[in-house]
Amino acid sequence: MNLILMGLPGTGKGTQAEKIVDNYHVPHISTGDMFRAAIKGGTDLGLKAKAFMDAGNLVPDEVTIGIVRERLSEEDCKKGFLLDGFPRTVAQAEALEEMLSSMGRQLDAVLYIEVPKDELFERLTGRWVSPTSGASYHMKFNPPKVEGICDKDGSQLIQRDDDKPETVANRLEVNLKQAQPLFDFYSEKGYLKRVNGNQDIGKVFEDIDQLLKGINA
Repeated sequence: MNLILMGLPGTGKGTQAEKIVDNYHVPHISTGDMFRAAIKGGTDLGLKAKAFMDAGNLVPDEVTIGIVRERLSEEDCKKGFLLDGFPRTVAQAEALEEMLSSMGRQLDAVLYIEVPKDELFERLTGRWVSPTSGASYHMKFNPPKVEGICDKDGSQLIQRDDDKPETVANRLEVNLKQAQPLFDFYSEKGYLKRVNGNQDIGKVFEDIDQLLKGINA
């Protein structure tokens, strides 16, 4: 299976990626992992990417696409892959289509885990952590025994800047705006499969599994 996994922050994408990998035996390829491996391996493209990153600049498409090509050419991707975090733009999506075509391959599906924005807002803004023990809590799903206090060491819980309401609202808006053209692109090509992420983790995977078995059939 040649797959792309998409979803806004808080949709449980990472959990579902693990389940897909375990059940379909394809490598989970995230952009960050690819860059780190290319840099660690000292490849030409890895060194180019590092130079841009060290300067605080975005890695240009041609370098990113080159690194993706190298990764998808590796032995463990021969029977499929699960791409996560790439493509991020329509230009990258078009380049991926051309790349796969030149390799005699094509996408099977783009899985989009969909959760209503107000639910994501609640999931993301409910997270609190202990600054000393590092223990993590969620006010709705995993609350501490005493409100605002860490169970482990009694410290006052804090909310990371990333989890504050104004930051979360902005992050969701930016992510959705960036992703919409990709949804449209893959929808037109018939690859986009929407999955209801607003249900039990096991049920989300059941739905994904049914979709993928349907494609395989």
